[in-house]
Formats: sequence, structure tokens, C-alpha cells
Amino acid sequence: MATDEQVITVDRVRPPSEFEVAGHRLRVLVEAGERLDALIDTIEGATQELLLLYYIFCDNPVGVRVRDALVAARGRGVAVSLIVDGFGSEGTAEGFFEPLREAGAVMCRFIPRYGRSYLLRNHQKMLIADQRIAVIGGFNVSSAYFDPPEEQGWRDFGMRVEGETVRHLAGFYRDMEAWTLDPRAKLRTLNRIVRQWSQKEGTLRWLFGGPTRTLSPWARAFRDDLRHGKRLDMIAAYFAPNPGAVRRLGRLARSGHARIITASKSDNTVTIAAARHCYLRLLRRRAEIFEYRPTKLHTKLYAIDDVSYVGSANFDIRSLYINIEVMLRIEDAAVADRLRAQFDVEAAQSRRIDIPLIRARAGRWRRFKWRIAYFIVAVMDFSVTRRINFGGVGRELD
Repeated sequence: MATDEQVITVDRVRPPSEFEVAGHRLRVLVEAGERLDALIDTIEGATQELLLLYYIFCDNPVGVRVRDALVAARGRGVAVSLIVDGFGSEGTAEGFFEPLREAGAVMCRFIPRYGRSYLLRNHQKMLIADQRIAVIGGFNVSSAYFDPPEEQGWRDFGMRVEGETVRHLAGFYRDMEAWTLDPRAKLRTLNRIVRQWSQKEGTLRWLFGGPTRTLSPWARAFRDDLRHGKRLDMIAAYFAPNPGAVRRLGRLARSGHARIITASKSDNTVTIAAARHCYLRLLRRRAEIFEYRPTKLHTKLYAIDDVSYVGSANFDIRSLYINIEVMLRIEDAAVADRLRAQFDVEAAQSRRIDIPLIRARAGRWRRFKWRIAYFIVAVMDFSVTRRINFGGVGRELD
């Protein structure tokens, strides 16, 4: 952790935001305004069908604006289907969605069931229009994901994808919708959906996560890229990988170059402490680690050599093994360079972490609490960790 005077200089020339990749048009969505505009413009431009799946959909100004835009789309004759996660959106009353149902939209909740699937969360965020345009990323439908930093709005990232590959994502959505609407749906059916729709080749590949006994398809692809990679740039709002993943990151850092940005502010301070438990092992292998300071971090962005990953998945146990996630793997050097430019922008506003400052500001007792936090995040349900307070275990390292 460097002192506040040590900063990273970045090129202030705005990097490109649009790319042509394998016959598709990709647009990077960074700032809150452009992310919200992408949602609303895509909904208002749809002529046939809108498919939406969000972990959180709140009854607040942004939620109302998106809901009303969907109701207006139904008024134009556009078919609308919406899935929200039963846990992530548990605070949103059914009455909030009633105007959608009255307009003829299909609306359902992904409800956790008892047994092994009780811990399952549908953590995906996607909007699909006319099987031709998709908006993906880490942000949910809630004002908190579009508020400015001074109001502690989440810092996030997304991408607009236009082209034939979106038809494949729409097919996955339809299977997810059928599974969610079936009260007797089996977990093995969901596993099959995740595996069958995850693509094994192509410049653009949709990869999904799910409740697997081993690594999910997206995590498996990421692991394979790590094995062969020489350079990694990662922004992971929630960072608590298993020991095997930490070793793989360490090997890449030792033989190549690895930079990681994690959160210093969050709605769950235990997750910050869990991330810090991993720092020393990575720093000893020459990884560069930063903590984002201006506001709460929610970005999920990964670049390995010329390969990029954009979507909903964090780099923690839940996203690697349990949650249903959607990630787009992009094999294109220009896109990877653009994401690295974004990393530089975020790193310039972050605190650099180093071994001497950890030792100076985190004694054995504090590091022990980090270890316990890591165990809790890696083993216990997120709904439990949100309620835990270790007396400043995740506070700023000042």
C-alpha cells in the first residue's frame, strides 16, 4: 500500500468506446449516464421482443423508469419477459410489477428452494432486444448503480453487444425462463442448461455459471486462459478465490504480469476483509494490487493477453461455483487494450497495496480476522455475511 502521494499517471485521451469484432458491434459502457441511456434506448428501440433478467430490480426512480419503459413497449405490441432473483429483489413488492403483468408481460421470480439449491442465486444481469442487441455487465436496475460517487453510487461497467451472437443468448434466456416458471424443475436440468448453452469456440463466446461440483463453464474457460496467459488485468469488486485460483494467479504474476483492483468500500465489509486475506500470497509473487477509493466498487472486468471477459461474475467462490452468471468472452486485442486502459483509469484513483504497509497497519490479530472473514465468505451464504460485523474488519487501511 503506497502513501497517498504515490499515484499512477494515465493518458487522459479518452480511449475508444466502440469496436467491430467478428461482424458484431461492441460498445463499452463506463459512466452511469451512458449505462442508463443504453438500457432505456434499447428498450425504447425494440420492435418485437424484450427479455430481461436481473438479480436486483428495485422500486426507486431508476426501477420505475425502466418498468414504465417496459410497459410502454407492451403498448407498442412488443413482447416483454422479465425474470428477477427472489433473494436479490426480495425487498421489491409484487405490487411494483403489477403494471407489467396488467400490460401482458411475463414476469417471474427465481425463487431459492430448500436443500442444496437454497443457496442458489440468479446473479445475471442482461437485457436482450429483438434477439439482436444485448446490454450486459455488473449493474442492476436500481438507482444505487447510477448515482454519482459523492452519493456513494456503485462504480460499475457494462457492454452493449449487437449482432448474431445475441440470438444465442436469447435461446439461453428462454430455457432459463421455462426452468424458472416450472415449480417442479430439477437442479440437474439447470446444470444441463448452463453447460449446453456455454460455447466452446468462437471469437465471441457466451459462457455461463451455475451450481456445479467443479468449476463452472465460465470459470473453467478463465482458468484455461490463465494457464497460458502472460498478462492479467482484473477488476473484481468481490475477490475471494479458492486457494487453487490464488496459486494460478500467483504463478502468472511470477512468470508474467498481474494487476488486480479490489474494493475498499462495499455494502459488505466482510468481503473486503476476505479479499485482503489473499493479498500477501499474491504480493510475494509480484502481483500488483490496488483498492478502489472514490466509492463502492461493483465492476467485474478481466483481460488476459488478448482475451477479455465482461459480465456479471465476481472472482469469488459463489461466482465460480454456485451463482448463475453470464460472461462474454471476447478474443480481440483492441478490446483487451481498451479494458486495460479502463484499468489504468481506475488504478489512478486507487490505493496501491504493498507488503510493508500491510505489516505496518495490520497486525497479527487483524490479519487473523481477515482469515476468518475469508473462511466465512468462502463457506457461508452471502445472506449471513451481510449481517456480520467484526468491529472494523473491513475498514480503510489508513
